[in-house]
Amino acid sequence: MKTPVSLRTFPGSRVLLVLFLAAMLSGCMYPGPESRKTPGKAYRESINRVQAAVEAYQEEEGVLPILNASQDTPRYEKFLVDVVKLQQQGYLESIPAVAFEQGGSAYFLLLDEETSPVVKLMDLVTVQTVNDVQRQVDRYTNAHGGTPPTAEPLYPGLFSIDTAKLSGGSVKLISVYSGEPLELMMDSEGKVFADYAPDLMQLLEQQEPAASADQDLRPLLEQASYFVPVKSLPYLWMDGQPVPQP
Repeated sequence: MKTPVSLRTFPGSRVLLVLFLAAMLSGCMYPGPESRKTPGKAYRESINRVQAAVEAYQEEEGVLPILNASQDTPRYEKFLVDVVKLQQQGYLESIPAVAFEQGGSAYFLLLDEETSPVVKLMDLVTVQTVNDVQRQVDRYTNAHGGTPPTAEPLYPGLFSIDTAKLSGGSVKLISVYSGEPLELMMDSEGKVFADYAPDLMQLLEQQEPAASADQDLRPLLEQASYFVPVKSLPYLWMDGQPVPQP
C-alpha cells in the first residue's frame, strides 16, 4: 500500500515558511559556500534526527510532514520536510542548524516518499546560483530575439554558457560532492542546469558500481552523499561516461 502524502493547506502560522519556499524558487540570498563546511558527523546526526522525527510523525499521524508542492516540481526540490511542524508538535527538540529555517544553507527533503521515505539535504547555494544565472540568461535571451547566450557544445543538445554576455559575469560554484568547481550548462532553449558528470565519473571510478545504459545515474550520488543533485538532468552511461539527457 502506498504511503499517503499530506496535501493539506497550511494554517496561518505556516505563512512565513511558505514565503521562504517562494523566495527560494525565485532566488533570494543564501549563505555562501563557507557556511557549508559543516563536518560530516554533524550532517549525519542532523539527518538522523529528522529521519527519526519523520518516521515517528508518519506512524502517529498517517501522513508525511511535508510542504505542498506542484506536480511539475522537480524530484530533487519536491517533498520538503516541514521541520517547523515537527518541532512545534514535539517530534524535534530543535531544528538542526543546517536547515534554512534555522539560518542554514539547506532544506531537508524526502525521497522515495511512497515506499520508504529517506531524508536528504537540498543545497540552497546551488539552487541560488542556478536561479541567479537563469534570470540573467532569460534577460539576455529576451533581449536578443529568443537566442540564448550559448557557447561551446558540451553534450548533445547542451551547451556551456557564454557568461561574458551576462550581467553577472563568471560564476563560481563548488560541488557538494567533490569540493571541485561545479559547472553550469543549458539546453537550446536556455534552461540552466548544474553539470554533475565529473562527480558521477569520480564516483564510478572510485566505487565501480554497476552502470546500466538505460538507468538514470543520479541515485548513485544520493546513495553516496547526504545531498541530492539539485538542478540536474538525468544522466545515462554512454560511451564510457555519464551523459546528461536534455
